[in-house]
Formats: sequence, structure tokens, C-alpha cells
Amino acid sequence: MEQSSTSALLQGTVLDLASDVVSALRSGDHVRAGNSTLTAGGTGEGVARAAVRVLGADILLPSVLLRVPPDPGQLAVFKDAVAAHPPRADAAPTVVWSHWAMARALRRTGPPVDVPLTDEPGGEPDARWLEDAGWQFLTHQLAVLAPLALPCEECAVTRVARGRPVDVARGFVRAVRRRDWQQAAGAGRWLTLLDGVPDTLGLEAGLDFVRLMGGSDPRVALQLEAARLMPAGVLL
Repeated sequence: MEQSSTSALLQGTVLDLASDVVSALRSGDHVRAGNSTLTAGGTGEGVARAAVRVLGADILLPSVLLRVPPDPGQLAVFKDAVAAHPPRADAAPTVVWSHWAMARALRRTGPPVDVPLTDEPGGEPDARWLEDAGWQFLTHQLAVLAPLALPCEECAVTRVARGRPVDVARGFVRAVRRRDWQQAAGAGRWLTLLDGVPDTLGLEAGLDFVRLMGGSDPRVALQLEAARLMPAGVLL
């Protein structure tokens, strides 16, 4: 029962955090993502950190796309989540890349911190596991790593995505047909940044459909709001 209660609390906190980010992205003013959820004192420290890890670098997305200063309390929880949970040596590539994205977002939006990005040469993890991946697996992995889909971004995962716009488009269509709205929204976010996406895809209409069908889930709405803003967005 206790484990089930903790799981439900974590899931609820993730949804609340995603809703906060969506509100900040939609308002474009001084609404600060995560302020009410992370600093209100109603969420346990461990659950708050775990929820931040689930959403990853997108917690700070309003600061990146809108230049809205993050709440100091929110930033402190984010920093704790990065420092307290470095990926293990046997961690999945998506876990390693998610940590890398969080550390880089922290460095961009806050004062200098002593949080290593990665032990890999050149300052970023290895992306070779994606280079020869089938289009279904590629799309799934890119959707998981949607926080890396940013305007003017440059990293190994982004370079792989840039080289395979047709495969990502196929994955987007497959996710829509399977009613996997989270994967469709994440893939759609990537597609807004890629050149060479087939005109026949009808991406704008496709994203509208995903919003209609899955937009009540704040995790889906977060990706769709990011996709809406990113063509005009500029990194700090």
C-alpha cells in the first residue's frame, strides 16, 4: 500500500509539474514553472526530486525559450536532482543523455555550478546506439529525449535526428495511429526543428490532432507548447 501511495504521489507531482511548465509557456509572462509544486512545501523532498528527474530539462524550458528567470526554490530542487542522481555506469543511454541535458540546462539558466556533464570525451555522451536504429526505435528514443529538441541546439542526438527526418515522420504517423500521444507529441516537437520533413506529412494538422486527442495530459501539452514556440525560440 505504501509503495502504491508513493507511486501515485510521484505520478501526481509529475503531472502538476508539467502543468506548471505548460502554464508558463502559454502565459509568456512571469509565471514560473514549478513554483507552486516544488516550493509550496506539500511534496516530499525525495518525491520532488524524482518528479524533476522524470520531466528532466524541460522543467527549465520557460527559462530557455522565454527567458523567464526560474524561481530560486525551483532551481535549488532541480540542482539537487541533478547532483543527487548521477547516472550509473550501466545506465541506459536515454538516462545518461537526460542527465546531460539537465546539467546543461542548469548551467545555462543559473550561476556556475560544479555539476559534471559527463565523463565522455568531448563533453557529451555517446550516441552511436541511435545511428543505425530502426525508425520505430529511433522515434521512441527521440520522444524520450524530447528535452534535447531545442532551437539552435547542437549535440550528437540532434545530429542523428537531422539526418533522418523521413524516419522521424514515419514514427510520428505510427504513434498517432497507435494513439500514443506522448510519443507523437515528442516526435512532433523534433519534427518542427528538422529540415526535409515531407510536405505530405501535414505536420501542423497532425499536431493539432494530437492536441485534440491527447492534449488533456499535461505531459503531451508540454511537448506541443514547446513545438509551437520553438521555431521562433532562441537559446540563451
